Amino acid sequence: MVFAGERPPRVDAGHDAVPVSLRRAPSEAQSVYAPFPGIVQVVRTRANHALTVVLAEQTLWERDPKLFAPYTEALAEKRATLILLGKRSGRGDGQRERFSVDRALALGVAAIVDAEAGDDELALAITRAFEALELRGHATSSGASIEQYRSQLDELAQIARAMTTARDVDKLLAVILEKSRLVTGADAGSLYVLESDESGASQRLRFKMSQNDSVQFDSREFTMPLSATSIAGAVALERRAIAIRDVYEIAAGAPYRFDRRIDEKSGYRTKSMLTVPLVSQRDECVGVIQLINKKRDPRVRLRDDETVRREVVPFDQRSEELLATVAAQAGISLENALLYDEIRKLFEGFVAASVEAIESRDPTTSGHSRRVADLTVGLAKTVDGISDGPFSALAFSVGDLRELEYASLLHDFGKIGVREKVLVKAKKLYDEQLELVRGRFAFVEQSLETDMLKRKIALLERGADSAEIAAIGIEFEERREQLRSSFQAILSANEPTVLAAGDFARVEAVAKESYFDLQGNLRPLLEQEELEALSIKRGSLTGPEYAEICSHVEHTFKFLSQIPWGKQLRRVPLIAGAHHERVNGTGYPNRLNAEEIPVQSKMMAIADVFDALTASDRPYKKAVPLVRALDILELGVKDGHLDGELVRIFREAEVHQIITTVV
Repeated sequence: MVFAGERPPRVDAGHDAVPVSLRRAPSEAQSVYAPFPGIVQVVRTRANHALTVVLAEQTLWERDPKLFAPYTEALAEKRATLILLGKRSGRGDGQRERFSVDRALALGVAAIVDAEAGDDELALAITRAFEALELRGHATSSGASIEQYRSQLDELAQIARAMTTARDVDKLLAVILEKSRLVTGADAGSLYVLESDESGASQRLRFKMSQNDSVQFDSREFTMPLSATSIAGAVALERRAIAIRDVYEIAAGAPYRFDRRIDEKSGYRTKSMLTVPLVSQRDECVGVIQLINKKRDPRVRLRDDETVRREVVPFDQRSEELLATVAAQAGISLENALLYDEIRKLFEGFVAASVEAIESRDPTTSGHSRRVADLTVGLAKTVDGISDGPFSALAFSVGDLRELEYASLLHDFGKIGVREKVLVKAKKLYDEQLELVRGRFAFVEQSLETDMLKRKIALLERGADSAEIAAIGIEFEERREQLRSSFQAILSANEPTVLAAGDFARVEAVAKESYFDLQGNLRPLLEQEELEALSIKRGSLTGPEYAEICSHVEHTFKFLSQIPWGKQLRRVPLIAGAHHERVNGTGYPNRLNAEEIPVQSKMMAIADVFDALTASDRPYKKAVPLVRALDILELGVKDGHLDGELVRIFREAEVHQIITTVV
């Protein structure tokens, strides 16, 4: 059988080369073409697709397969099939030998019809071929739909996980907007959060962020009144979704309008829009998602109006359903994130207030807690980036660093359990003690002067010569000078420095002197308690006072342990309470060995010592120069107080630069 026509013109019903069954095209949806002699194609068109049945001579198919190349793609995609016209099986052994069933099936052959078959038989074969293509199409479409739903369910599950784990509000909002655009095919979108003023009397919408695949433009945060005149405001107030086919053609009766100035400024064309509320678990609107321009092809960029016209479609029912699912989860996640953020700010406020309370009792260490926190966290971040050495496996998450920051800020929290006069004791004698000593010396000097005057009067009464009277005056001046010199020795000894042996001997000598009080009782010039304080060889604290200061660590652990820190911050009391432990086991309060001390506490110990050395706000000592401070840290390593590797990292990484530069 030979079919005429080298090009694909429409074959007229009266064409002699076309079988009668083809000349009777069953409907207007079917077209018949003869693209090449020996080949006829029948195309059946539906609303959204076209199917093709190709009839060809079997000998032509076997002899010149290149003629069928134009159909390769359609055959592979099951949009076309082949019917071969030749001899039936058994009519010619040679022809049967040349025919390969496997090859025919692989190349899309649906049937072999005898070349001499009648019109009805040929029409039946064509009809069956179209039915087979339709069934394949339905199966493929159903499979694609099932796969699409499976993919969407998968995506929704991932979205739920992503939103559940996000704690930072801004990061969560970015995830919500990104995933909402992904499941709906939106080119752009914006997200608003509902917030109240301090009194709670009025609410407003805060524009938080926008995303756009086609253009980039400035999207800073701003607020606007909660009003139905805006689309986002109407959605928030009515708590229902609003879908708009074209925001430039909003119905005249709608209370809201679209402000085109944003498009004019950015050069973007907003068309279709879907806006939904984010509703919390308490059934309150907490925000609004606004999606813009659903695209046929997500890969296309909307650069001009023509592309928008061609590619942008309205958000369909499925998009609304998917976005509603995301929004339901997002509303709860946002509420949780906002509550988490509120709790975090509450905690930070508590920590800040605690630090202020500590430093208000001990103003001489103002700023110490903050500096120690900065240095400790800075050292932890440095250690986190090390790839070799004993700390190479150590890693600090954001939560770990926050825990360390809180512990560092509150490491001296226990000072609230120490007497204030001990905390602020700048010199060996308390101010009131020094004033008592000063008054005592003044009393003794006054007593000497009174005694001198009495003796002079007595000499004058018995007519003594002037030389004898002058001798009494000289004796008084010597005694007064000696007394004043003794008081200067006490003032010198009162400073919190290391005493020279001679100075200490002078203080002991003064303590042995005595005087008569107003009641005539013989009293020591220095009380025993005063002598003990002035005999301190380092610092300004007596033994009991030093023990009281050391007890602040126990108070810190005790007080902080009463606070419900939660799982993520549960180690704050332990870390803060061990910052005075030493790696050689001689620290306090528990004399922990090196392996028992948390590494965070070891870091804090270095920061604490360094800041105590270099701080310029201590009235009782001068700041130690940087080089000297670093050398003292090395001495701390040699003495077994500090961790050597951490001190090396602290020094080599110049962690000290985090705080105000020291000289």
